[in-house]
Amino acid sequence: MTLRDDAVLVLKAYEDGQEGQGGLRRAYLDHLAAYEDAMWKSCEAGHLTASALVVDPERDRVLLTLHRKMRMWLQMGGHCEPEDTTLAGAALREATEESGIPGLTLLPGGPVRLDRHETPCAWHLDVQYAAVAPPGAVEAISDESLDLRWFAYDEVAAVADASVVRLVRATLARL
Repeated sequence: MTLRDDAVLVLKAYEDGQEGQGGLRRAYLDHLAAYEDAMWKSCEAGHLTASALVVDPERDRVLLTLHRKMRMWLQMGGHCEPEDTTLAGAALREATEESGIPGLTLLPGGPVRLDRHETPCAWHLDVQYAAVAPPGAVEAISDESLDLRWFAYDEVAAVADASVVRLVRATLARL
């Protein structure tokens, strides 16, 4: 099975009552049907990406990265790579690389939400997961980050945009 096949299966199985999610789900599936390269950064019409919000072991805080290019506090995530075989695996790889924390575990139940946003390279059709850090986890800043910081849930709205706040809310509902 290819990464594209996995993405189709994940999106067909994704059901969430959050406002706007059904329309995004359909748009993602339509995009995959329309563009053979929809999984890759080379697709100038937009491409699927995978991200994960990292939650601390006590489930009191989330780890955000001050993204080097975007200059915004965001969850970990980014482009799919040729070695990725699943969206969940891509999200976990990105979260591990950008947080520096080995042993992250994705929350069961598949993606937490979908979010489409414009970036300098193209539209990102982001499939968003949530991951819990293991006890004793210590973060390490990657080349893609200017900073990493743990934030209590109620602090996120003061530093991040509405899409990250929605992801935090959806993650809390899943927890």
